[in-house]
Amino acid sequence: MSDRRGVLTRVLFAVAIVGAAVLLLIAPLYLDTFALRVGFAICGTAIGAIGLNILTGAAGQLSLAHAFFIAIGAVTYCYLAGDPSPASGPAGLGVSPEIALVAAVVVTSLVGLAVSPMASRLSGLNLGVASLALVFIGQWLLATLVAITGGFQGRSTPDFSLFGFPFSNSGDVIVLGVPFERFERLWYLGVVLLIACAWAARNLLRGRPGRALRMVRDQELAAAVTGIDVRAWKRHAFVLSSGFAGLAGVLFALFVGSIAPVSFTMELSVQYLVMIVIGGLGSIGGSIAGAAFVTGVPLLLQRYSEVVEVVTPALTPASLSRYIYGLVLILVLLLQPAGIAALWSRRRGLPRFVPVLRRAPHTPEPGRMPGSIDPSHDKEVTL
Repeated sequence: MSDRRGVLTRVLFAVAIVGAAVLLLIAPLYLDTFALRVGFAICGTAIGAIGLNILTGAAGQLSLAHAFFIAIGAVTYCYLAGDPSPASGPAGLGVSPEIALVAAVVVTSLVGLAVSPMASRLSGLNLGVASLALVFIGQWLLATLVAITGGFQGRSTPDFSLFGFPFSNSGDVIVLGVPFERFERLWYLGVVLLIACAWAARNLLRGRPGRALRMVRDQELAAAVTGIDVRAWKRHAFVLSSGFAGLAGVLFALFVGSIAPVSFTMELSVQYLVMIVIGGLGSIGGSIAGAAFVTGVPLLLQRYSEVVEVVTPALTPASLSRYIYGLVLILVLLLQPAGIAALWSRRRGLPRFVPVLRRAPHTPEPGRMPGSIDPSHDKEVTL
């Protein structure tokens, strides 16, 4: 019976994967431009949330510098792929967009590598405060390096193209009678990059690196005793998280169409922390779910701003969205501390990769009466 149930589960899972792939493939044929914009934005933020979840959820390193690395990725792409002789605004280097995208990820990872010694020596609140300093340094650099960043006015984002195929409104592309314009094409770019990043992160967390990171998170001393280089793995997690943030920065720039210092403040770092807490620390699917919620709610409220003004005339859509996901964050922490990811993992036991406090079974010590009090009855069990 168990074998038959296992085969049925695998078949249903395969059917679900194929069905989801088909839906993602045909979505641009039926969705309007707004829905495609929201979907592309979710793909970009989900990639950044996965990177932060590897660092914070799997390795246990609190970081508030995510906005800094997202800014580096966005600025690097815009500067490298920018027009060398623009009619207005700062000039770029005219590098091919696909090369600029890869270079943005590499540059961001190298910057993460440069500051990773700080992350390897600090932890907890100390690391959070130290990483927050990078956000303020980034704001100063964005405002000072005018030739690269455009200063307070920012700079426009060059259109992306892949081997000559433009992801913009240029060129007439019609599929089954539906014109494929900018966001119809960017939809596929975002989905492919998100699937690739999620697959890579999932394999990493389920393999030996994931076990080492969780050991570092749960018991640094025990990890060191077993031969794990604690500082090295903290640096690895920081660099990997930086690379994901750089790619998220490129997609953010493509979504908005321009970059400016106001887009990469401390508020952005806090939003990413909210994403992974709501979705579930250490969960790849939870990162995507949290990113979809935190990214989608403000865009939906902005789309239906007329309804928002009627219901809450004293609040703007942006302010109302902060109240909404702030309330959801409180409810998640109170009712489901493991995040949204725990909801679909509950039937299989405790959520994977998530530290959870539960009551361990009580086994009376020899010579102790069964009804007596055991001070070690409650203990933390970490998966």
